[in-house]
Amino acid sequence: MKNWLCNGHLRRLGWAIAGLLLALSLAIAPLHSVPLTLVGTGRSLAVASLPLIQQGQGFYQAGQYTQAEQVWQRAATDLAQRGDVAQRSLVLSYLALAHHQLGQGEAAEAAIATSLQLWQNSPPQTTFQQQILGQVLNTQGNLQFSLGQIERAIAAWQGAADAFAAAGDEPRRQGSLINRAQAEQSLGLYLQARRTLEAVAIGLAQQPVSSAKVLGLQSLGNVWRAIGQVDQSQQVLAEAVALVAQLPTAEQADILAGLWLSLGNTAQVQQNLEDAAELYAQAATTATDPLLRVQAQLNQLRLQRLQDEGLAAAQGSAIAATISELPEGRSAIYAQINYADLLSANPANDGAAAQQLANAVQQAQRLQDQRAEAYALGYLANLYEKRDRWPEAQSLTEQALRLAQSLQAADVTYRWQWQLGRILKAQNQTEQAIATYNAAFVTLQSLRRDLVATGPDLQFSFREGVEPLYREFLDLLLVSSEGAGPEQLALARQVIEALRLAELDNFFRTACLEGQSVALDAVDQTATAVIHPIVLEDRLEIILSLPNRPLAQHTVPVGRQQVEAQTTRWLRELGKPLTSPQGKALGAELYGWLIAPLAAELAQQQVQTLVFVLDGALRNIPMAALYDGDRYLIETYQVALAPGLQLLNPQPLRSESLAVLAAGLTEARHGFSALSNVGAEIETIRAKATGQVLLDQGFTTQTLQTELEQTPFPVVHLATHGQFSSNLDETFVLAWDRPILLNELRELLRSRDDITTGAIELLVLSACETAAGDSRATLGLAGIAVEAGSRSTLASLWNLDDQSGAEFMGQFYQALVQPGNSKAAALQEAQLALLQDSNYRHPRYWAPYVLLGNWL
Repeated sequence: MKNWLCNGHLRRLGWAIAGLLLALSLAIAPLHSVPLTLVGTGRSLAVASLPLIQQGQGFYQAGQYTQAEQVWQRAATDLAQRGDVAQRSLVLSYLALAHHQLGQGEAAEAAIATSLQLWQNSPPQTTFQQQILGQVLNTQGNLQFSLGQIERAIAAWQGAADAFAAAGDEPRRQGSLINRAQAEQSLGLYLQARRTLEAVAIGLAQQPVSSAKVLGLQSLGNVWRAIGQVDQSQQVLAEAVALVAQLPTAEQADILAGLWLSLGNTAQVQQNLEDAAELYAQAATTATDPLLRVQAQLNQLRLQRLQDEGLAAAQGSAIAATISELPEGRSAIYAQINYADLLSANPANDGAAAQQLANAVQQAQRLQDQRAEAYALGYLANLYEKRDRWPEAQSLTEQALRLAQSLQAADVTYRWQWQLGRILKAQNQTEQAIATYNAAFVTLQSLRRDLVATGPDLQFSFREGVEPLYREFLDLLLVSSEGAGPEQLALARQVIEALRLAELDNFFRTACLEGQSVALDAVDQTATAVIHPIVLEDRLEIILSLPNRPLAQHTVPVGRQQVEAQTTRWLRELGKPLTSPQGKALGAELYGWLIAPLAAELAQQQVQTLVFVLDGALRNIPMAALYDGDRYLIETYQVALAPGLQLLNPQPLRSESLAVLAAGLTEARHGFSALSNVGAEIETIRAKATGQVLLDQGFTTQTLQTELEQTPFPVVHLATHGQFSSNLDETFVLAWDRPILLNELRELLRSRDDITTGAIELLVLSACETAAGDSRATLGLAGIAVEAGSRSTLASLWNLDDQSGAEFMGQFYQALVQPGNSKAAALQEAQLALLQDSNYRHPRYWAPYVLLGNWL
């Protein structure tokens, strides 16, 4: 609920499908009055005066969807009797939206299908009819998008764009293309979405100044933000603000307030919280629409509460006054829920919060809006949960859950299943809690694509609203005085794997890992152990998978904070120029946590390769440098990492056909320093393997793409500045012409799919490093490993621009071309070669290199 009320223009255009859709302006709004004015165009259509349609519009705009449904149903029946195809089709599209808002999915699909069928025997001939068809197709796209039917939504929105083009309605054609770009982004088609939006920007620039153009720019800015292009978002929204002064005075206030609100959302994504708070304050001051004002006030309060409780309390009084002005409807209900959620942070506000929620429940019941009622009841139950009033919390949560399930509203259902699980756990009803958490987990899995199909200003907050569910469920499954049973261990691994996928989905804002099909345990069953540490609040759980043996659980009594502190101290020691006793001691302590409990089983099974599926802060440390008091881990085992439990069709690399595309920068570019040793590194590779070299001016985005498309190189080696970050927009590699962001790198590396079915066998990223101070930076590294479509990725956690890098790469490729050597074995040989060289014995030279994915 926290960010459901961010985009003021959604309500003004009548298109808000709460919590699911973003930036759908420039679509035709539900019918206003006669003559019908298509919002923002200044053009009218000759439509017969139908009071029922106008009445339904009023109900819908007020969030009274049951009443809107009823009167639009009567209007549709009346138009059917008159034989008016166009207007009946239009009303059926409105009716589909009302059904959807009420959770009546089948009825919504039936209404939109009937609306479209009306045109089969009587194709649109006039401009009016083409506009109506565009409206219907736009509605179909909205509904399909909200249901996760992304490909179908893209087709519908393209059809809407074509219909509007045939009608000469350029603003609405561009609105449909904006919607299509949002859907393209949700499928991971970033470059395609970017091209679509760039075309929209050109079209908008050519339009005369109007409210439609300004709202179109606002939508464009919102979608740029949704696909992670925050600089473009800020630029476009600022451009829209500059145009507002040229609009009629009567239109300016609320349009400007909506733009301040959008700019505030962009500033918040950029972590410019002071700017965001100021923009929200401007929006609240400027807005004349009470709903728009309360949206701004709620966002402002949420930021202010973090900084100044007194100021927040004063702002809260203003919000209460504004909420009282709202007409009764779903928007007012959600505003009360948001406000109560903010109030509940302080127990002193319990009475006021409970009253807001009780009012919300009563309003929802009067409006027969079961979805809104389910939310209001669930949040009221949450208030009781926060105060340890378990019986009331459980009863209200069960009521909210029954309503959500009756509506088949999975996005609401999982929240209340999770809440009920917490409540049962708190009452020591462990078996019931596990069953309820499992139900929430299953529901959440069904929502996987829906949770990432929207932008960050409507998207669920992953770290607050999703990740804790997985970790709490794991805690329940693995806590036991005698250890978890085999079924619970298997389920725990399934849950942690789902968490890994969800983290990457959230990182990319797309369900990106579908189709990865080979289980880790099924690969190289001999002499390989898969180690899965799970960092929980009060302990470290380790699940060990060995060939032909049941899963084993080991519990280490160190919690998340201790793990994070220990890894931070160890990384600091590894960065020093000389090996220190303290660094070895810290490495030995981590070895004691992660390896020592497993040592006997590893030795008994004669394990040679350790594959780690790491969690939390452990993902940022070099496992090869763990120290047993006498030897580093790499001296005993080959070491590899896996982003999850699935690998891309793993197979060994054939050393006899080792062709390398090597690209690198030696000169300073785009504010990054020169890499003086890259030239020697590239020459070393050239001496060890055949292939193609792109150096300095020869290494551009276009030349890289051309070479990848022309020749299916099994190995791609990029020796250039780069960074892995938990922020998608800060994960990149540097080419001569510009930085290549991760989503673009993905498209470039996968462009070869058009000429070959073979994946890149090995992607080497030299001179790249994890972002300093980013505790989740290796999410970017895992993202590159997955999104590049490569079977394996070799990269470094940090970079030292000295001769050691060239020396390491020379040793690695020399070992890689040896017949029978696996990638993990080649990595081990290269690391041991540096370890045995007195110049490079310090772990800082050899430890940062990690192999992700297929180790064969």
